[in-house]
Amino acid sequence: MNDRIESNIPKKMREMAPDFVDYSENILFEKVWRDPTLTSRERSLSTLSALISIGNTEQLSFHIRLAEKNGINEKEIIALITHMAFYVGWPKAASALNIVLA
Repeated sequence: MNDRIESNIPKKMREMAPDFVDYSENILFEKVWRDPTLTSRERSLSTLSALISIGNTEQLSFHIRLAEKNGINEKEIIALITHMAFYVGWPKAASALNIVLA
């Protein structure tokens, strides 16, 4: 990942929780995501898998767009969700699939 990850943090959160925003942008998306041990593609697949498995669809759209920037195409995302359905449950996978196909 050569360029900075574009944050979608709301203005109010930036004003009211600046430390949270700092940790998110400078620790998570700079230090953790740029650690060369895993590729950005691997991190995106892992993150999508984690969000799907815990049913956290609020952050899924952002991470789907990031995954696409990291070289994962829609067909691969759908295959990941289909695979995950058997391990994390059909409803969670269906919810994630609805977001991808929206």
